[in-house]
Amino acid sequence: MIAIDNVLVSDLVVEAQFVCDLLKCKGGCCEDGDAGAPLEKEELDKINEVYETVKPYLTPEGIKEIERQGRYQYDREFGWVTPTIAGKMCAYGYKDSKGIIKCGIEQAYYDGKTDWKKPISCHLYPVKISKTSTHEVVNYEPREVMCKPGCVQGKKLKVPAYVFLKEALIRKFGKDFYEALDQVANKYFKP
Repeated sequence: MIAIDNVLVSDLVVEAQFVCDLLKCKGGCCEDGDAGAPLEKEELDKINEVYETVKPYLTPEGIKEIERQGRYQYDREFGWVTPTIAGKMCAYGYKDSKGIIKCGIEQAYYDGKTDWKKPISCHLYPVKISKTSTHEVVNYEPREVMCKPGCVQGKKLKVPAYVFLKEALIRKFGKDFYEALDQVANKYFKP
């Protein structure tokens, strides 16, 4: 484990190589799981703030589920999460012409309609954050089958997971954190 302030980072975050391969995984992380996307408490207000702007990007089924379940819901095991369509795809997702699941929130961001990209748990995947009473713990947890193409592509391109996730890690923990992680990685984890 790498300790930076009150954050513990699994060695795998810097040792493993990963670059998401959407053409092969089809955005499966947006529908494969036991609940919707985990949300941080402060993201609940963001969802309320951007919902009407994001709504035109959503599917009729997604809108129906959001209106039925709420813009987010509380799961006993996972905390606050996005609603899903029939227990599968995130209600904020849609499939593009290639069958790849995309995020309506993220598309609104790319179109300049909102300044919020998407929930941080989605942005960080396949890294997951858990909390103890004193630390946030950063673990690398790709799905064995679904994320295999991303693992293969990461090895082919020789891109460590933390480098692939640079923008998301800076968004979550700040630039100083990322620079410290990069220093440790370059000093102790060179291949």
